[in-house]
Amino acid sequence: MTEEQKIQNPSTDSNTAVIEIKDLHKAFGTNEVLKGVNLTVNKGENLVILGKSGSGKSITIKCIVGLMGIDKGEINVFGTDITKLDNTGLNEVRVRIGFLFQNAALYDSMSVRDNLGFTLKRHEKDLSEEEVENQIKEILDNVGLVEAIDKMPSELSGGMRKRIGLARTLILKPEIILYDEPTTGLDTITSREISELIIEIQKKYKTTSIIITHDMPCAKLTGNRIMILKDGVIHAEGTYEELEKSEDEWVRSFFL
Repeated sequence: MTEEQKIQNPSTDSNTAVIEIKDLHKAFGTNEVLKGVNLTVNKGENLVILGKSGSGKSITIKCIVGLMGIDKGEINVFGTDITKLDNTGLNEVRVRIGFLFQNAALYDSMSVRDNLGFTLKRHEKDLSEEEVENQIKEILDNVGLVEAIDKMPSELSGGMRKRIGLARTLILKPEIILYDEPTTGLDTITSREISELIIEIQKKYKTTSIIITHDMPCAKLTGNRIMILKDGVIHAEGTYEELEKSEDEWVRSFFL
């Protein structure tokens, strides 16, 4: 077993589907982006979605949390078709899902402590100030940045911002995490650190995740399974090693 395989391969429950998308269609005017996407993510699994720019990867995960409406299809999350939920029902599902945006989406006018505390207190209104402080420090410890608690976002490096964004996502203890290009704009070493952190979170919190990325080392390290979008549908699926040896020249082009 390689070192990367030792880092990877947390146990997953292949019998329990947490996310199931059926025949998902999404167009913008005459531009059909998703033309019948079908995918399943099982409990405890990290699924990586690859695809060329504009293939609909980010649109797919935005549809999963209802940030974007769909034209046709089903999106079952925790066994419920979220496309049929009203705002109240959708919010009940969303609180169980963490979404890490490309830019970490921190509030620039707030310190790290206040960014995390604001998020926590919005959802856990009965916590004392001491409990809030303890949870903030615990989650910062989990991403290796307790010392950054009083810093402003402008004082953080790109990798630190990603970690704080992830901490803010984790503080609500989500069951699902959707990562949108988690290593974009980072150097090679920091990218690997973020990828390893994604694996640590999967193991510690038993999260189920979808990871959108162009970063093939990230895909190799974090993905239990990989899907590749092409022409609005899932064109290929398998492990990194399986797809790397694909007879499909277009699929292999991602691994060169």
